[in-house]
Amino acid sequence: MGSPEEDYNFVFKVVLIGESGVGKTNLLSRFTRNEFNHDSRTTIGVEFSTRTILVGDAVVKAQIWDTAGLERYRAITSAYYRGAVGALVVFDITKHQTYDVVDRWLKELYDHAEASIVVMLVGNKTDLAQSREVPMEEAKMFADNNGLLFVETSALDSTNVEEAFETILKEIFYKVQKQKQRSSQSNTVSLASENPASTAPVQVERRPCCVAL
Repeated sequence: MGSPEEDYNFVFKVVLIGESGVGKTNLLSRFTRNEFNHDSRTTIGVEFSTRTILVGDAVVKAQIWDTAGLERYRAITSAYYRGAVGALVVFDITKHQTYDVVDRWLKELYDHAEASIVVMLVGNKTDLAQSREVPMEEAKMFADNNGLLFVETSALDSTNVEEAFETILKEIFYKVQKQKQRSSQSNTVSLASENPASTAPVQVERRPCCVAL
């Protein structure tokens, strides 16, 4: 029997991006540890947590990366995105300003990540619906027009947090399966690229993840 660290088929690196204060850290802690910290402070630098889920017959280890609104840590940007196969772009439904800059976050993401990365737009803090500034229909239309998955969540009361992460991980998994069918002779699957020099974000056959900062 393998050790717990080896008991998975895939490792998917997923990054959380968006303005400071939108709830990225609490989304991460709710999904990976089922915790919510009312007094959570701004994240310093970069951290990540993991959780393993079952997708079909495969065991997927999600490696979720969080950072302190990258505006304060521009130097780590490229390393933060390297190897990511999924991204959650998070905004606060009660602060329109955090939604207004989603375009900028998407540009930065596509500048540094592979073009085929799976992206989900997340409107967080639905528990504060009485203070909503961003209509759900507006955000969903934006997501549809830009080829993004979309969900609204509350890290506080757990609404749709599981669904958000599981949906993006399943979408990544299906893309990987399609890629595997096209390159069945390789043990390493990259969502992105035909370029052999590019970083392979996904390791299969129960090998440790190749991501390094």
